[in-house]
Amino acid sequence: MKLIGMLDSPYVRRVAVSLQLLGIQFEHQSLSVFRTYEQFRQINPVVKAPTLVDEDGNVLMDSTLILQYAESIARPTARRTPSMPTELMRSQSLLGFALAACDKAVQIVYEHNVRPAEKLHQPWLERVTQQLLSALDVLEAEQIRQPLPATSADIPPPGVMMAITWHFIQQMLPEVAPASRYPALAEYSHQAEALPEFKAAPHGDGTYHA
Repeated sequence: MKLIGMLDSPYVRRVAVSLQLLGIQFEHQSLSVFRTYEQFRQINPVVKAPTLVDEDGNVLMDSTLILQYAESIARPTARRTPSMPTELMRSQSLLGFALAACDKAVQIVYEHNVRPAEKLHQPWLERVTQQLLSALDVLEAEQIRQPLPATSADIPPPGVMMAITWHFIQQMLPEVAPASRYPALAEYSHQAEALPEFKAAPHGDGTYHA
C-alpha cells in the first residue's frame, strides 16, 4: 500500500498518522500537486492529495474515504471510530468541525500563496477567516468541556485531525489564530505532536519513516 502526497498537507498527514495508529503498513511517496504535477498525474489523473494506491493498483482519494477503508481492513481492536450512536455522533461532530477548520485554513493559504495579490477578494477572505475561527471556537469549548485523550493507545480520529489542523495553522497562519485565544487546542496539539506516530510523519516536505 502506498500513500502519495506531501506531509505539508494536513490531509496527507492525517492519513499517515492514522494508518500508523491503525497498525497498517504503508510506503510514502512525497509528490507535490504543484512541482511534480505530471508525475503525480501518472498515478492519479485527478492529481489530488492524499492518494492511496493498494496492492492491486486501485486508487483511492480523499482522506476521509481513505481512512474509512483503512478502518475496514484494520484489526478490530485497532479501530478508532466509535460504533455506539451517542459516541459516534460526538466523534463525527468534532471531526466535522476539525475538517471545516482545516478546509478554511487551506483556503486562506491558497488565497495568499496561489492567487495573485491584485486578485485577492477581501470580503471572501474575511468570510473564510470567520468560518475558520468559528470552527476553532467550537473545538476549543469542547476540548475544555470534555477533553479528548492524546496517547497512541486512545487518540480518536477527531483528535488526530484537530491536532494536525492546529499545527498546520500555527505553521502557516499563526497570526490568524493565536495560541493565546485557544490554549486548550494548543496544549492538545502539543501533546499529540510528541507521539511517535506524529513524529514519524512531521509537517513539511519530508517522507514518512517507520
